[in-house]
Amino acid sequence: MKRALISVFDKNGILEFANFLVNHGVEIISTGGTYKHLKENGVPVIEVAEVTGAPEMLDGRVKTLHPVIHGGILAIRDNAEHMATIKERGISTIDMVVVNLYPFFKKVNEDLTFEEKVEFIDIGGPTMLRSAAKSFHDVVVISDTADYETVMKEMEAGEVTFETKKRLAGKVFNLTSAYDAAISQFLLGDEMPKYLNASYEKLMDLRYGENPHQKAAYYVSTTDTGAMKDFDQLNGKELSFNNLRDMDVAWRTVCEFIEPACCGLKHSTPCGAAIGKNVYEAYTKAYECDPVSIFGGIVALNKEVDADTAREMVKIFLEIVIAPSFTDEALEVLRTKKNLRVIKCKHTPQDKINMVKVDGGLLIQDEDLSFTTDYEAVTEKAPTAEEMENLIFGMKVVKHVKSNAIVVVKDMMAVGIGNGETNRIWPTRQAIERAGDKIEGAILASDAFFPFRDVVDECAKAGIKAIIQPGGSMRDQESIDACNEHGMSMVFTGMRHFKH
Repeated sequence: MKRALISVFDKNGILEFANFLVNHGVEIISTGGTYKHLKENGVPVIEVAEVTGAPEMLDGRVKTLHPVIHGGILAIRDNAEHMATIKERGISTIDMVVVNLYPFFKKVNEDLTFEEKVEFIDIGGPTMLRSAAKSFHDVVVISDTADYETVMKEMEAGEVTFETKKRLAGKVFNLTSAYDAAISQFLLGDEMPKYLNASYEKLMDLRYGENPHQKAAYYVSTTDTGAMKDFDQLNGKELSFNNLRDMDVAWRTVCEFIEPACCGLKHSTPCGAAIGKNVYEAYTKAYECDPVSIFGGIVALNKEVDADTAREMVKIFLEIVIAPSFTDEALEVLRTKKNLRVIKCKHTPQDKINMVKVDGGLLIQDEDLSFTTDYEAVTEKAPTAEEMENLIFGMKVVKHVKSNAIVVVKDMMAVGIGNGETNRIWPTRQAIERAGDKIEGAILASDAFFPFRDVVDECAKAGIKAIIQPGGSMRDQESIDACNEHGMSMVFTGMRHFKH
């Protein structure tokens, strides 16, 4: 008679599956809560302690960690020595292992003490799963309730196929590696460990990647919360790879501000950003920054969207609107656009680590979460209070613009954005040109220092009154002298914000 060991935390579907096994001549052994659940529901079941001769101990920490269990799983059926050994020891083979784990992924994010979270680290479950997965030629191993149906169908047809057993074994190691990674991250915290153990779960398959010929899926952390993990989609068609990446940048940008703020974004870089007295003013100002580029883009706001703002937004084609909340009337307006994705973000950005894939490796760094308040006016002329407000606003926007990044600001609007160039003068000229007739009296923010005075000279010709930049160039004095010649003010931050 074949034998199955069942020990599950998630009991969805287990009664149906267990009864199916019994009806197909499979003897069931089980542990603790699972044993009780099966027995109370009339499923014939033998307790593991009866099989091992060793009762559970240490508050259930030790139940299945026993040679009778693992010998029955790991014995190679085609190996005469193995089979003679287990026969000599009185051990019966175990032909199926059905185990799902303590919900550490869930519990690590709950409001529990450190010690309580530790108790949700499963030991016996992963051990049984790994043993069964190694023996997949002889043992069917099920770690996912979604696989009950597949196994039942194949058993009805005769037996579980080799390909299915191999795939189920692969799912086990995929699960246990992520499970161990989550525990590792929990115990090591923010440390950058010797081995990078990322624990992510697939949330959805995506229509495609950056381009239609690229396959893509979206995975979320099993251990951390995050803005792009726990959002609600309230309207519109399914999200794509590019949508999610762009949403992240747009939301990070507006979350830099306490005041009502709006960011229009296209191809992972802001095309307009502004703050206002309310979300309506913030949106209209952001739109006016670049009415051309915002078309077909993403709009993020950091305060609740009202009906008046919604009515303005539906006047143009937008892919996505993101905000922390929407009034009922605003939602009604936005839903008149059937495909417009309306995203409710529950969290501000939470990431502490940034990962960049390169061929054959991953680059890991801290997220750029710092922002200086130590400003130094280095020119003869200091910026006015109003200019200083605009300079700080510009530097917060420039953090999220692709380097080399230049942002021209006027009246708390990013009226000109230049980005992604291989020198600093080209994005300066682009930002000035894009600012158009709003340039007179504007300020300019740069993500890095000026290697030459050419940026200052371009600013002076355009009518820019003040500049903010990190400083730190060997030729800083040239740029300072140029500002003094032109009667401009310049502020150094001492902090660079490259975004490559």
